[in-house]
Parts: sequence; structure tokens; C-alpha cells
Amino acid sequence: MSSTCWRSLALAAVAGVAACASSSDVQRVQNQVASLRAETARQDSIRGARLSEIIRLQQRIMDSLGLAVRSLRGDTRQDLYNIQQQLVQLQELTGQSQQRLTELRTQLEARGAEIGATGTTPSEGTGGPGGTADTGRTAGPAPTASADQMYEASIAQLRRGSTSTARIGFRRLVQTYPTSERVPDAVYFIGQSFAAENPDSAAAYYRQVLDRYPKSPRAAAALYNLGLLAERRKDTAAARDAYQRVIRQYPQSNEAALARDRLKTLGR
Repeated sequence: MSSTCWRSLALAAVAGVAACASSSDVQRVQNQVASLRAETARQDSIRGARLSEIIRLQQRIMDSLGLAVRSLRGDTRQDLYNIQQQLVQLQELTGQSQQRLTELRTQLEARGAEIGATGTTPSEGTGGPGGTADTGRTAGPAPTASADQMYEASIAQLRRGSTSTARIGFRRLVQTYPTSERVPDAVYFIGQSFAAENPDSAAAYYRQVLDRYPKSPRAAAALYNLGLLAERRKDTAAARDAYQRVIRQYPQSNEAALARDRLKTLGR
């Protein structure tokens, strides 16, 4: 063979080797790309699963918050409704009391004018001829105010803040008219006069109302006030018992509605 033929054969062999090497490299690169793609897909799948779990967790949190907000709104609306009911009741009671007080004050003033006109009348006498002039005054028995008058005068003193004077008037009413229908009211308000300064004395008079006059309109208020006094001294069990008794024994009273509200506050 000539040198030219040998050279051609050498070049062909080198080209074949080069072709084999290039094909192997390409296959290796392709395998690496495929492996990278698979790893990327796996990592994306893991991140997707984590993201889905985070989204579900956020949704549960949002649902819980929404439920809590709705519950809070419901409780707030109920509390506002209860407060409005109590305000309406207080306004009604205040209006009735004011009207009654005006009527009784008018009657008391008229009675006072009558007493002043027919009270003590002086009488004069003179001696006989040659005698000395004898001037004397005879007073009739002091007029006694009625039970209603004593009661209204004492209530007026209590509202002015003169608790001691009011207390004297109520006690005088009880002593003078022990069978009057005003006596339960007087005993109750003696308790009220002690409520701020001496809770123990107040409680004693409230119990007198309950023991002696259980059918009086003041009995429910006395029992309810015993519950309030128990709350003030942090005796929750006694307060709860008093409120439950109000509801059970005086279910139609205004205090029964107030007692239910207090029980809700105490958590029954």
C-alpha cells in the first residue's frame, strides 16, 4: 500500500474513535439531565405537599377565628340586650316611683297644712273681780302622722342621703303601726340605709323581711340584695344560692330577671 492509503485508513480510525467518544459523552449528559429532572420533580412534589399542608392549617385557623368572632359577637349582642332590658325596667320603675312620690308629696303637704291649721290653740282665762289675771295655754294631744306619711317622709330623707334620719322615721313607723302594710317596706329600707356602711346590719334586716313578710313585694328584692352582699364579700356559693332562690320563689318578679343575669355572670 502507498503512504496515501495508510494515511486514509488512519484518519478513518481516528474519526471512528472520536465518534464513539462523542456518543458516550452525550449519553452521559442525557442521563445526568434526566436524573436532575427527576430530582427536581421530587423536590417540587415535596414542596407542593408542604404548601398544601400549610394552606390547610391556615384554613383551619381562619375557620376557628371566624367561629370565635361569631361567638363573641353573639355574646356581646346578648349582653347588650340584657343591659337594655334592665335599663327599660329601671326606667319603668323610676317613672312609677316618681309619679307615686309626687302624688304622696302633694298629699303630705296638704296633710301638713291641715295639721298646722288644727294643731295647738291657746285659750285665755281671767280671774274674778279683784283677782289676778290668769293666762294659761292648754294644748291638745300632738297629732300623729299616718303610716303613709311617715313612710314617705323617711323615703325622702333616704333619697337625700340622710340615712340616720330616714332610719329613725322607718323605725318609728314600725313601732307606731306594727300591723300596717307599710311595715315590710320600712324594714326593707332600714336594711337599705345600712347597705353601704354596715353590710352585716343590712343583711339582718333583709332576712327579717324574708322571715316575717315572705309574701311582701319587698321579699324578692331583699333576697336579691342578700345575693349582692354575698358577691361583695366574695362568697360566690351564697350569692348563687340567693339568686337561685329568687328565681324559684319569686319567678314573676323583676328581681328574678336580674338574678338570672347575675347567675350568667357567675357562670351558674
